[in-house]
Amino acid sequence: MGKYTNVAHYQDFSELQKILSVAAEPYDLEKITKAYKFAEKSHGDQRRVSGIPYILHPTSVACIVAELGMDTDSICGALLHDVVEDTVVSLDEIKKMFGPDVAKLIDGVTKISKISYSSREMQQAENIRKMLIAMADDIRVIIIKLADRLHNMRTMDCMPEQKRRDKSLENMQVFAPIAHRLGIKTIKDELEDRSLQYLDPVGYKEIEDTIQLTEEGRDKFIDDIKRQIIEKTEETIPNVYISGRVKSVNSIYRKTYMQGKTMDQIFDIFAVRVIVDSLSDCYNVLGVVHDIFKPIPNRFKDYISMPKPNMYQSLHTTVLDKNAIPFEVQIRTWEMHYTAEYGIAAHWKYKLGMGPEGNNDDKLTDNIQKVKKMILDQLEAEDVTDIAKNIRNDFAENDVYVFSPKGDVFNLPQGSTPIDMAYIIHTQVGHRMVGAKINGKIVSIDYKLKTGDICEIITQKEEHPNKSWIDICKTASAKSKIRQWYKHEKRDENIIEGKQLLEKEFKRHGISLTEEEYADFFQKLMIKKQYNTMDDFYAAIGYGGIQLWKIMPRLKEEYQKTFASNIEELDVPQAPVKRKKANAGVVIEGTDDVLVKFSKCCNPLPGDDIIGYITRGYGVSIHNRHCTNVPKDLSNCEQPERWVSCYWEDEIGEAFRSTLQITATDRTGLLADVTIKLSNMHIFIHSLNSRELDDGKAVVTATIDVMGRNHLRGVISKLSDINGTVEVKRI
Repeated sequence: MGKYTNVAHYQDFSELQKILSVAAEPYDLEKITKAYKFAEKSHGDQRRVSGIPYILHPTSVACIVAELGMDTDSICGALLHDVVEDTVVSLDEIKKMFGPDVAKLIDGVTKISKISYSSREMQQAENIRKMLIAMADDIRVIIIKLADRLHNMRTMDCMPEQKRRDKSLENMQVFAPIAHRLGIKTIKDELEDRSLQYLDPVGYKEIEDTIQLTEEGRDKFIDDIKRQIIEKTEETIPNVYISGRVKSVNSIYRKTYMQGKTMDQIFDIFAVRVIVDSLSDCYNVLGVVHDIFKPIPNRFKDYISMPKPNMYQSLHTTVLDKNAIPFEVQIRTWEMHYTAEYGIAAHWKYKLGMGPEGNNDDKLTDNIQKVKKMILDQLEAEDVTDIAKNIRNDFAENDVYVFSPKGDVFNLPQGSTPIDMAYIIHTQVGHRMVGAKINGKIVSIDYKLKTGDICEIITQKEEHPNKSWIDICKTASAKSKIRQWYKHEKRDENIIEGKQLLEKEFKRHGISLTEEEYADFFQKLMIKKQYNTMDDFYAAIGYGGIQLWKIMPRLKEEYQKTFASNIEELDVPQAPVKRKKANAGVVIEGTDDVLVKFSKCCNPLPGDDIIGYITRGYGVSIHNRHCTNVPKDLSNCEQPERWVSCYWEDEIGEAFRSTLQITATDRTGLLADVTIKLSNMHIFIHSLNSRELDDGKAVVTATIDVMGRNHLRGVISKLSDINGTVEVKRI
């Protein structure tokens, strides 16, 4: 398996015992042995797809958990994690034999498999939701799950190709971001590299071969750097430990294939890591390094005074040696190193800061609470399929650091806006926000925050967030708080708006229900969504908790199944009312038989406010009311009599052409990703092309067929999920 060939794929119980025997902390070996024997008996003759006895999987997972330094219950949970899901053993039996904590850990890791869901995506989302709920209660759940997923990836070669790709994509979208936010770099890097190996084997191999070609020269180069630093520090700074490290394949891949850089433009492929005893020694070593080597401007980062959200601390500087070869130097203390490698798991592995002051342990405990709060923010998503997207956004690796006017530092996901900043400061600040200043200048609320910005939130006395902010802000927390405000403060309006929107969509899709049929039809959906009444359901549509474009295909399918016989009976005796194609779904006031065409200057869609223009010999041209070719004041324009009122029919039933412009980071495969995304949505593509911009970005222009403005919003939302996307807009 490339870079990780030295890692044993399967480890038995004797190897777990060896790991525990040299651990610094004592373990309840009797309880762990009991858990192993129970798991071995329960799995019996079960085997993995590869033919290996199944028991070797949980013992291997337990070894990973033990290497992270987790406690006795965590190791027992790892040994028993598949017993409830894959054997006849119940959770109650586990609870009686091993206690409530072990049972709780196993329940959190166990997938939901006994409930029928409408799609694989829905089931996956519900499994993630369940895991996050358990994780918010006990962080050890996700550490066991990460170890389980890591071992599955180490042994994935025997699985079908599509399953390997599905699991790898899920790792990139959910589990690697969580591992990053927990600071467990050892698992994050291997998960990403192994996943990339299946998602783009050619790109992975190309980067791996390049790294291996330079391995011999790299070792000599690093040894020379180490020698120079040791010679300068051995008399003044005690216990300096120096090692070399290679950037992960996935990190290099992101910079080469996705950011368009060459290997020569990546200054930190190889790095020297210097570990010392104290904080002051870190800055002393930095001075020595800058004295020996020439620092590259704007390549110094002080993560000690400004730690990353996952508690990572280190000094980073990129310098040039005497041959002008750039390399990175990372400088940290041993405690910073343990936290950098093991993250939250260091809380158990090293018991950091358990001395008189206990500062680091307090920080770890505080960080665990912050992570739990972020997890709870993800769970606020009423549509479970949004959870993976929220995790990818909020747990992203590329954070920005923004200052308040008082000098407080806030970490936000890349792409965040002043709205996100306002809600991080306080919920009331977000609700009362009316604008923002960046570095003293007023900016639009959709401004993308950058590291170093000083952001001042302008507020009013009254609370009144704007519902459109939900589509602008980045973080799940901000979106959730805006929805919650509308949910509680505007319930009556939400019910009215939600009912109108639903009825309109039903008419458009040919769904007709009586008041009595409504309750029965939605009962199953409302039970799953936990809406007690139809008013609750309408209100959720009104405040944006339910997005109609997502549920309409399923509702239409359910309607056709439930009322198929009624539809057939109605279709036989009644001759369909034929509409002239000339009308094209538009009603022109004052006439009912006129040729209609849609203007290419604005390509109006159902849902747009429209107006007609009488063209001699060509009927009526339909324009978007806000089109640049439509006069703002019709009464004072030339030939006002040629402008006529018109509106969309209730049922259109045909597709309309629309053009989208997608701005994204220029990279190999961008056009393919757009094509695949549109194809998966069954969108007909008329044309698709791309062009490069000067700033490392690319613009993809797609002309497609959509059923109306609401459908288009859904398409834009899906395209916005493509990696590196900056903006998607209709043109």
